[in-house]
Amino acid sequence: RIQAAAAVQAPEPPDYLDDKERGIFLRLREALDPVALEVQDISGGCGSMYAVAITAEAFRGLPVIKQHRLVNDILKSDIKEWHGIQLRTK
Repeated sequence: RIQAAAAVQAPEPPDYLDDKERGIFLRLREALDPVALEVQDISGGCGSMYAVAITAEAFRGLPVIKQHRLVNDILKSDIKEWHGIQLRTK
């Protein structure tokens, strides 16, 4: 008997995200269809630095530098305005 694997749904943005965090979350979710995604403003609320943790099938087999480049390419218009990004991918 063959049993179909349950489809993993992309995470929904948590209610506590502010508008900028939610925008980052939604762009990454749409582009990478992650199984886990966290976005947090770590600049004290001014929106100049974000922590992003993302787990996505798109990263499988890629070195960390290429995983980070994928995320940076998706967020490049935002990153230009930031002081920095703290990024964890897997």
